[in-house]
Amino acid sequence: MISSAAADEFKLKIGPAPYGLYVRGIGGTSNPSLATAKVFTLAHVDIPHVEFLVGGSQAGNGTIGLLGQNFLVNWNVEYDLAKGMIRIFKDTGCSKQFLAYWALEGHQPYTVTNIDNVTPRTPHAIGHAYINGQKIRVLFDTGAFASVLSTKEAERAGVKVDSAGVVDGGFTTGIGRGVVKSYIAPFSSFKFADGEEIKNARLRIADINIGIADMIIGGDFFLSHRVFIANSQDRLYFTYNGGPVFDLRKIDAKTAALASSETSPEDSAGTPADTAAVEGKPSENETKGSEDAAALARRGTASAGRHDYDSASADLTRAIALEPNNPDYYYERGRVLWTNKEQPKAMADFDRAIELKPDFVRALISRAELRLNARNVPDARADLEAIDRVAAKQDDVRYEMGFAYERADVLASAITQFDLWIASHGEDARKFYAIGGRCRARAMLGQDLSAALKDCNDAVSHSEGKNIAAMLDNRALVRLRLGDYNKAISDYDASLKIEPNRAWTLYGRGLAKLKKGQGAAGEGDMAEAIKIGPNVAEAYKQIGLVP
Repeated sequence: MISSAAADEFKLKIGPAPYGLYVRGIGGTSNPSLATAKVFTLAHVDIPHVEFLVGGSQAGNGTIGLLGQNFLVNWNVEYDLAKGMIRIFKDTGCSKQFLAYWALEGHQPYTVTNIDNVTPRTPHAIGHAYINGQKIRVLFDTGAFASVLSTKEAERAGVKVDSAGVVDGGFTTGIGRGVVKSYIAPFSSFKFADGEEIKNARLRIADINIGIADMIIGGDFFLSHRVFIANSQDRLYFTYNGGPVFDLRKIDAKTAALASSETSPEDSAGTPADTAAVEGKPSENETKGSEDAAALARRGTASAGRHDYDSASADLTRAIALEPNNPDYYYERGRVLWTNKEQPKAMADFDRAIELKPDFVRALISRAELRLNARNVPDARADLEAIDRVAAKQDDVRYEMGFAYERADVLASAITQFDLWIASHGEDARKFYAIGGRCRARAMLGQDLSAALKDCNDAVSHSEGKNIAAMLDNRALVRLRLGDYNKAISDYDASLKIEPNRAWTLYGRGLAKLKKGQGAAGEGDMAEAIKIGPNVAEAYKQIGLVP
């Protein structure tokens, strides 16, 4: 499945999908179209006439889509993501053989669990597990970056969103347009049928309904395990690699659809009770290949995905020593160093990556963000302008560019980027955050206020939590500029109820009250705002709003 923007960018002819076909996932359903690639090349093998569903949210992090089970079900597939590898096998006469070959070589404990019979019509890898002793159906899905259990099954296991120990988990998204609130909840046990058990587990839960399973086992699990899906046997084998089993970082709503995050884990799902102390020895072939730059880089990026930044940096440094002119390795190490709060070193790596590859979009946007963090706005703008020259108009990077231009206070350019992104990402779960960003940029400029108000209304109606406070604030500013003071004050009131003592909001409400003739109340709000943020009056003056 690929996004509409990707199909447009690669000039694929789009037609209707079979009647009644829809895709259901986290965030709701999508009614896709259909496109055919004349040639799809995977691992240097050309495959003619491959069909792709078109629609849904973009997968993020520079990717354009998902390689689905309709393709992968034709083989047995090994996911060795700790080493950055996926291996595809065609077996002959192996129906009764033990296929987790590395476990025998390394004398590792392993789990074998049955999965439902897979066919082209029912290709999903679905097995069973137990939550607090309650049996559930689990879908193994590397396309989901984080594992998530439905709140319905959590309640059946005795845990509700308001139970003791349940905390905010941020937002999660999938193929649908919606953004779903998630929580991190404690369970006494999470156990796979016939295998690994995690005592005192903490799991992400959300109100999801994917129809075919109660829990998605996502990419976080695959990073902490080596997994062999034996479609020929209707079995799944895995061993534990080490580290947290589930990714329990709190996900920000604006970046919920992206598969990567700059934040560190706030929690841990624990380690399996029966494998925590065991580390398998690498095979002779793995040791022999350990000095290969590409293998080191793959392992380094996988370690970063598991939040093992020291190992990631060490492997990427060795890869750079072996191939000092590969821009990808500098970029990946820069990302690791940035996440590990080593910004000057990260900047040096982004500089080198761009020196080697001047049109390296991911390195340019990363360097622009770092420069904005350091308040180096002119150089950040230069990076954004360089991206604008080389990126396709449908490129997903334009979402990030919109917010980056806002931070750089280049609001007209921010609006242009949001326009381009929204036009080609209409089904994306981040759509209403982009619309909210465009609303704010228009409000700050004081231009296209009727269009700004429409954007703000859309953003408010699709927001929740603290995010809605910012959206209400943006709409209040539009209404203040339009002279609709009663509604502006109402929005400011609602925003302050969610996030009290915000200087920007208080000052804006004070201005609205003054314009309405409520002198004392307006002066009071503005004085209180200046106590909280002494520069707030100057900030409003810069956008042309004064008492």
